[in-house]
Amino acid sequence: MKRNATLQWADQLLKESMDWMDMYYDAEEGYLFSLSAKALTHETRASTWYAAGLLARNEGDDVEQALKIVENVIIGQHKNESSQWFGDYQIYPEEPTVGTLQYPPVIYNSWDPNWRGFVGTTFVLMLEEFPDLIPQDTKTRMMESLYNTTVGDSYRVGGVDDDNLYPAYSNPSIMRAFVSGWVGRRMNDSNMTTAGETYATDVIDLFNRDSTLSEFNSGTYAGVSLFALTLWAKYMPESSVMGKNGGRMIKETWSSLSLLYNANLKNVAGPWDRSYGFDMNKYLSILALQIWTLVGKEKAPIHPKPYAMGHKDDFAIGPLIAILAPFHNTLVDNTTVSSLHTFPGAHTVTTSAFSPPYDEYPRNITAWVSPNLTIGAESFSENVIGGPAKNPNSFNPAVVQWGRADGTVGWLTLYAQVMELTAVVKEGVLELNYPKGNSSSTFQLLVGTNSKKGKRDVASWADVEGVDVTIEGSVDPRYNITFSGLYGGAGSTINDFEFWNFTYGMPVGSEEVPRLELRFAIN
Repeated sequence: MKRNATLQWADQLLKESMDWMDMYYDAEEGYLFSLSAKALTHETRASTWYAAGLLARNEGDDVEQALKIVENVIIGQHKNESSQWFGDYQIYPEEPTVGTLQYPPVIYNSWDPNWRGFVGTTFVLMLEEFPDLIPQDTKTRMMESLYNTTVGDSYRVGGVDDDNLYPAYSNPSIMRAFVSGWVGRRMNDSNMTTAGETYATDVIDLFNRDSTLSEFNSGTYAGVSLFALTLWAKYMPESSVMGKNGGRMIKETWSSLSLLYNANLKNVAGPWDRSYGFDMNKYLSILALQIWTLVGKEKAPIHPKPYAMGHKDDFAIGPLIAILAPFHNTLVDNTTVSSLHTFPGAHTVTTSAFSPPYDEYPRNITAWVSPNLTIGAESFSENVIGGPAKNPNSFNPAVVQWGRADGTVGWLTLYAQVMELTAVVKEGVLELNYPKGNSSSTFQLLVGTNSKKGKRDVASWADVEGVDVTIEGSVDPRYNITFSGLYGGAGSTINDFEFWNFTYGMPVGSEEVPRLELRFAIN
């Protein structure tokens, strides 16, 4: 029954994601138009994912169009062996030449090193799943491209030339190890094979310390890591450390996620290392696509119209998730699936994650998860602000979510401003301390807007819908509130979410450690 349901839901995901991308496909050029509708330019990564979906669907001229896309992507691969971006793929085919005076190389802007992994893993999936649909000459060019992308990826060294690829950067690290190991075996390149195995071992060692991904609890990137671990488990031999550990790591990652998942709110409780939103019901996460294949679309954090959600471009990876779901889902245990269906009851979660070289010690994570209220936070000491991604907009070290009367979700997150935080989570309580703070320190609490039935204007905690909040601590009890909206206010949205910013400062001249204690009760 479980397998039949998986097949049905995977087929649904494949169909819906492909139907959406069909509307963007430019058959004349053999690329998808930009999914962000950027003046009829095209984009490479989503086109590659779409090509895999075309092979899976295999109707009409789907195969012909898939091969056209693949050949175009290979043509657009960067081929200068002396450049840092060798073997990477164009972000879009209309772009100028990376490295020219007018288009200088800026990592994660004019070129994105992670696209080697995204495109490379997709090429491997095509070759593994649909070998009979791909002509030999195209296979040869795909293997040449994969070899070049693997060589180029070997140029990446964390801390050198602005690159941040360390084993703790989970999603590209897992992809890097896989492509290197797979291509090395196919091409009989023992050095490449060994490099993949060595890098995978470093990733596994970090995972094994507490059965957690270093890039912890991300709706987007936990999804990518699970996708890449599925490639380890499905395509690598048992003699590989990847083949030996991939299935176990998938099971244990899902076990961790299921403890933090609240099926009533359809959200994974915080903290989140890297998030593109604050409510999974409103932004499209890759993890939610995987939940779709496990429990069905209606029970997953997916809007009936996924393409209307925030961060909708990630719907383009839907075909890959659908293709792998029949295998991947066999590695998810029944206890996890049950938790994705039905909230099991209030409980506390304690775990940790470690991201060297940014963490001075492992981040200690605690979450209290109840039927209609979740509180999660992590204590950390780092050498950067904004987590390993160095991005305060995506790093959410303390998060509260609650259910509202109309079924929507309210949320609160601490905006990252410090390199060290001590957090205490108990039933209904969140305590935040800045050990190295001073009288100039502030706590910025970003609070989501009310539902359509709630107040439009928020002047105090009493105006926040669905929850009662009381405050104690060493902070000045007076606070300032500003609004950050789509079309105005004191600031801009974060990941397209509007919010109210409750800011607490310290009393003038205070010598106490900045401490803020929040108590929550559903009203």
